[in-house]
Amino acid sequence: MVGRPLSVLAPTIRRVALKWHLLVAVALGSVAWLLGASPGWSLMVAVLAPMILAATPHFVRGAVAGVSTPLAHEDVTATMSGTEFEDYVARIARSSGAPVIMTSITGDWGVDIIVGRRPNRVAIQCKRQSRPVGAGAVQEVVAGAPMQDCSQTMVVTNHEFTPAARKLAELHGCELVGGTDLPRLRATIRRLTDPSTAKEV
Repeated sequence: MVGRPLSVLAPTIRRVALKWHLLVAVALGSVAWLLGASPGWSLMVAVLAPMILAATPHFVRGAVAGVSTPLAHEDVTATMSGTEFEDYVARIARSSGAPVIMTSITGDWGVDIIVGRRPNRVAIQCKRQSRPVGAGAVQEVVAGAPMQDCSQTMVVTNHEFTPAARKLAELHGCELVGGTDLPRLRATIRRLTDPSTAKEV
């Protein structure tokens, strides 16, 4: 049987599985009858038990997938550290198809991630925190972008932004992506790094 394709083995596997299901049906039906169940209940056990056994692996796989998949309203960043949040944003940026550079921890000029190609490179400041992000983050990335040869700026956070941060970002054309907007981060990065849609600087 070594080297035989799965399509050839499939009928044999199905026959063996059917035999096992029939054996289980007879065994459980007999046990139910021996324990005092009526013939009708014994027959029902014999019919239902193999179906339940066949469905169990699918049920377990579905339950595991359901538990491990976050719901739409769940915050996937809730337990992340600041560094893990930067890695998370970088993964999303890479999935957009743009080149990604993670800056060094020291001397980054307020820029954590650089995304895209010149002249449309985007400087991104990542802020994983438990309160709204203030204007300081916008100031840092706007000031640091020219030092990193970036023409556009963005601040990404798991939380929201203060009114002062929003006003300053609007003044400097800095893109803000807050916690509820994280699902649109990939599309925003694509828009900013696409030469045909990039704004004139």
